[in-house]
Amino acid sequence: MIYDVPGTQIMGILNITEDSFSDGGQYLQVEAALAHAELLLSQGANIIDVGGESTRPGATRVAEQVELQRVIPVVTELHARGVTVSVDTMRSNVAAAAVAAGADLINDVSGGLADPNMLTVVAETGVPVCLMHWETEKFGNAAGAAHTRESVVADVVAKLQKLVDAAVHAGIAPEAISLDPGLGFAKTAEDNWELLRALDTLQSLGFPLLIGASRKRFLQALGGDVDAATATLSAYLADADTWCVRVHNVAATAASLQVARQLHRIPNRDTYRWKK
Repeated sequence: MIYDVPGTQIMGILNITEDSFSDGGQYLQVEAALAHAELLLSQGANIIDVGGESTRPGATRVAEQVELQRVIPVVTELHARGVTVSVDTMRSNVAAAAVAAGADLINDVSGGLADPNMLTVVAETGVPVCLMHWETEKFGNAAGAAHTRESVVADVVAKLQKLVDAAVHAGIAPEAISLDPGLGFAKTAEDNWELLRALDTLQSLGFPLLIGASRKRFLQALGGDVDAATATLSAYLADADTWCVRVHNVAATAASLQVARQLHRIPNRDTYRWKK
């Protein structure tokens, strides 16, 4: 099982898109996509997350056939090379085709809500799935207005539990599920920080956590090098025993996780735990 590998895993982002906010248009050709995947792996990525449509603010969804044409050849080749592959999709047909091509994880940022057949497909394939929290009226526009909540943590935890319940009801084994609180998706900067401060509460749901904060606006707002900020956050997440971090700059995060691992070997390590 993909969740059984010890230590925080690094998921390298491979956007085969024209309009992703950080690297849109760079890896549309199969050769370019594979070369970038190999770079990410050489830098320390454990998983390559292949996505064929952007969820950046204001993004317009691409046709299903376009997504398939972008994703499947790359998943097929990476699987042939022995790479652990995640497919970042909200479409059940793309998920099914990607699993047939060798994908090891379905990463659905809609939490199974954008396509009514997604959870059924996941159950039938038996492949692990990551369900993300994203409360929006229109999937495909990550700039959806943030909701007014008395407590963003309580709200996200409750909604994630509903996603889990729906997945289990559809026949997905609980041990195949991981969760993502959806940083930046219809959430304010302070919402994101509150969720990060409440990792213990999110982990109390009992499922592996995937955190995708890389280069997002709430980190850009800090000023300075956003990849350095991402890497620093990755070390904090590793210290909190997060299952996986999804990042653009794998080298920086891999270095930060090495530091976190070394600190874990120091006697009286609780002295060094940031959350204390």
